[in-house]
Amino acid sequence: MAQLLLIDDDKELTTMLATYLQREGFRVAVANDGLTGLQMALAQQYDLLVLDVMMPQLDGISLLKRLRQVSDKPVLMLTARGDDIDRVVGLELGADDYVPKPCLPRELVARIRAILRRVQLQQQPDLQLHEGPLLLTPANRSASVYGRALELTGAEFSLLWLLVSQAGRIVSKADLSAQGLGKTLSQYDRSIDVHISNIRAKLGPRPDQQPWIEAVRGKGYQWLKYSA
Repeated sequence: MAQLLLIDDDKELTTMLATYLQREGFRVAVANDGLTGLQMALAQQYDLLVLDVMMPQLDGISLLKRLRQVSDKPVLMLTARGDDIDRVVGLELGADDYVPKPCLPRELVARIRAILRRVQLQQQPDLQLHEGPLLLTPANRSASVYGRALELTGAEFSLLWLLVSQAGRIVSKADLSAQGLGKTLSQYDRSIDVHISNIRAKLGPRPDQQPWIEAVRGKGYQWLKYSA
């Protein structure tokens, strides 16, 4: 049974969501302000955090920034509907996914389960993927290039794994979203682009001056094989 931490200052909402999540088989702890939520997240082992952006004492973006300094535990952000800035900033700081508020509890559960499935799939022992200087190990969600460790979020690792496992082939944004993030790609959803941008920055430049990941306009992304 997965243990969740729900951090949101809306007490009526957290009570409703906690009840629904418990009925769906999750154990749920609740914090109604950011500072308490951060303290709980650091003090106990949770499988996933559901984190609201707008909160007193410590907002969700600041909380996530502090958390990512010491932990890579999965985080699902709750953002105001239409607030693209918060979503992009959250993804850049290492959020695994986001759901706009007000949200349907059923959609929230689906997103949570998708993230948890990705984590479980990455816990297969002895499985590794080599592609030139890049090494991916899903058991501990570790990645390195030329022996240099890459600090990737769960979503970033999943997307990189998908691209590298199909090196040289174009992977559509719809497939990346469905298989890497566990959700259907919507018309104005730029989360894939943000995650890819973060991955590129963490990989750094290639010695041959070519991109590791190439954007193919109107089609998707592909990992370019590196033979040097």
